[in-house]
Amino acid sequence: MIIRGTARCCRNIRPIVSRRAPPQYIQQCRRQFSTPASSTSGPSSPSSAGLLAPFTSELDRLAPSFEISASQIQIIRSPADFYETLKSKIRNAKSRIFLSTLYIGKTEEELARPPTRAAITTLQEALRSNPELKLSILTDALRGTREAPSPSCASLLAPLIAEFGPDRVEIRMYHTPNLTGLRKRHIPKRVNEGWGLQHMKLYGVDDEVILSGANLSNDYFTNRQDRYHLFASKDVTEFFLSLYRGVTSLSFLVEPSKEPAGFRLQWPSTNAASSPLEHPERYVSQATQVISKLISVDHSKNGKNGLPARRDSSSKDTTVYMLGQLSQLMRPDTSTELPVITHLLQTLAGPEYAGSSWTFTAGYFNPDPTLRNLLLSTASQDNTVITASPYANGFYGSKGVSGLLPGGYTYLARRFLREIHERKRQSSIVLKEWRRGVVGEPGGWTYHAKGLWITLPNEDNPSMSIIGSSNYTKRSYSHDLEAGALIVTRDEDLKKRLGAEQLWLQDFAKPVTLDDFATNERRVGLNVRIALWIVSLVGGAL
Repeated sequence: MIIRGTARCCRNIRPIVSRRAPPQYIQQCRRQFSTPASSTSGPSSPSSAGLLAPFTSELDRLAPSFEISASQIQIIRSPADFYETLKSKIRNAKSRIFLSTLYIGKTEEELARPPTRAAITTLQEALRSNPELKLSILTDALRGTREAPSPSCASLLAPLIAEFGPDRVEIRMYHTPNLTGLRKRHIPKRVNEGWGLQHMKLYGVDDEVILSGANLSNDYFTNRQDRYHLFASKDVTEFFLSLYRGVTSLSFLVEPSKEPAGFRLQWPSTNAASSPLEHPERYVSQATQVISKLISVDHSKNGKNGLPARRDSSSKDTTVYMLGQLSQLMRPDTSTELPVITHLLQTLAGPEYAGSSWTFTAGYFNPDPTLRNLLLSTASQDNTVITASPYANGFYGSKGVSGLLPGGYTYLARRFLREIHERKRQSSIVLKEWRRGVVGEPGGWTYHAKGLWITLPNEDNPSMSIIGSSNYTKRSYSHDLEAGALIVTRDEDLKKRLGAEQLWLQDFAKPVTLDDFATNERRVGLNVRIALWIVSLVGGAL
């Protein structure tokens, strides 16, 4: 996540063209949002159902969805809870485990630390104890091999294949088609991920899946705050497994090797496309045929690819809309996340939603220009934006260009705060920075959470929330592979749990003002702006 949205840092040097949603994304249809005959926690009021209708009528056209019970969603609070939940699920796995992440571990030293070592050991023990169990892992090739021939993510995982065989263990690594030829040879490894990554965070075991923004490494298990929702739904799990398999069919296969790196990357002849390094244009064309059908509305409604058709039931009080943003792999781009979020925020601009509120968070604060404008344009009141303080930014204290990034995000946050004042929205939108100690010091945490919560008028808690891997940046909507879900619920208990989540994420967050950004400590140097601009010139994104 080295460079996210650089071009917008320097719009005075390079003009910016904002992406606008096609007209079909902004159509505001109306239908009655159905209310079940009974609910364990009691249904919402008719007025609430009526206010949901403008959202759901169009959402049904934009993204595939499944109806489930609110009790099938578990909201996990802390990194330690996420770690323990994941280990428990793996230990009890019966038939399959699939893990999609940016990386697992980073160095041999990290693997020696208890959390990461235990995660790998748990996978080994599960495979040893259950001969029927199969494991598949998808990571990013650039991040997963960056340290090679020194120990890397790829070399740490390759021994699993050697021990259990390729029939039971599959390790895949996605490589962006954007970084080939001279770019790949000359752009430094610490920066090259700005040209696209496998960024989906899907942690599936049997018929359950955890959606998150967290990777699988020591800090994400201990002191890096993120969000984590466990969906105990076969429908939801099968959908993301299908998407997962589609991406693995477009990725390199890791094989153990006696070479110094400990592994090699192979492009199987059975893959669904040509290698992205040899024929990038052909690769994208072929990938489009694979991915576009996997995220289409028909994928849930018509029961294609083995998925059951969506069924109504009085016990199902929650709709989960499946979000996929895989713009790099599709021409034309039929991704669902950006259109869905665009629709949500545009609907909130209506005067009937003046009593609504929203909370938006992104650890790396750099929203796509379209989203930034939409957030500022809603009629909602009492809105909150949460982002990481420079002292809670994962790049704080880093060497080289990456060490400039906390200052770059400060620059972007300050610019957003200025826009709030220019639009006279300071009474309805507050910007908060999350800080828990200082990164790299004892007791210091980093902040990596991302998401959106929407509370309707006359309600106390959110009835809608987005969970997933996306940072909502220009890069998320052009370069990276992202997966997530929009939860729309009528269940009062789930609303309360979503409300509690948005509040506990603010336990270490404090409002910041333009005066705070004016202090010497927060001033952004010219070197930060120049570095970000240089990266933008060669096609990178933050």
